[in-house]
Amino acid sequence: MTTLIRELKASYAFIERNYYIVKRYWAWELVWLVYTVANSLSISFIGVGAGQVSGGEGIDTKYLVLYLAIGTLVWRYLSVIFYWVTDVVGMERWEGTIEYTLMAPITRLMHMLGQTAFAVLYSLVHTAVVLGVTVLFFDVSLSNANLFGFLLLLIAGSLSFIGISIFGAILPLLFPERGAQMTHLIIAGLLLVSGVYYPVTVLPEWLQPAAYLSPATYVLDGARETLLNGAPTTSLWPFIWPLLLMGAIAIPAGLWAFREAERYAKRTGKLHRNG
Repeated sequence: MTTLIRELKASYAFIERNYYIVKRYWAWELVWLVYTVANSLSISFIGVGAGQVSGGEGIDTKYLVLYLAIGTLVWRYLSVIFYWVTDVVGMERWEGTIEYTLMAPITRLMHMLGQTAFAVLYSLVHTAVVLGVTVLFFDVSLSNANLFGFLLLLIAGSLSFIGISIFGAILPLLFPERGAQMTHLIIAGLLLVSGVYYPVTVLPEWLQPAAYLSPATYVLDGARETLLNGAPTTSLWPFIWPLLLMGAIAIPAGLWAFREAERYAKRTGKLHRNG
């Protein structure tokens, strides 16, 4: 019990450390939040513009705006988690603490727990802000939306995305010079196949099966059911169980792969602070 308490305190230390990093660079965080809101609104305005460009015939612009806004919200939430977790190595190099952190007396599981817990909280705050601004700009009513079910889907999706993100965190560890940039390939592939801004059925037939290997697909489909159609929480199991299964597989596999990559990096001297 004493060991567990010590590990939990050490894990919380990473949450607190990341909070102080965000606080230190508050101006950059404000810029990033404004950019996020502006980018999300610009995508949602496509729904409004589509009606005018096409003459307004046969297009439910309000539904299209909501469809795009939900895609933007969910993707922003998941991608923020992805970048916070994959940047676990890059952040340590930036702070000049990578050798100390990876040799600290804490299990990698608890280290990642602290990092991912902060990532989820940080992403939830950003998502809440973007959702609030979207509601104000587009006069969207959420009176019939199942917000609890939506939150449940986000949390379930976080688990599977955390597993993928831990795999992504290996790249900066193994490739100090360009590993962080290589993680963009993972997130770009998920963006392409997950149906963020369009149904996956518009993809080429040979690419459509890849959509169902992406956890974002299930979060997006379930989120649209809860926010657009007010689907009850009890009907969300078909979306939630694949996310839980992916998380149960990806997180242990990611931690194992990260440990192996960490051993290799230590053995070959790749823990230097600068690329």
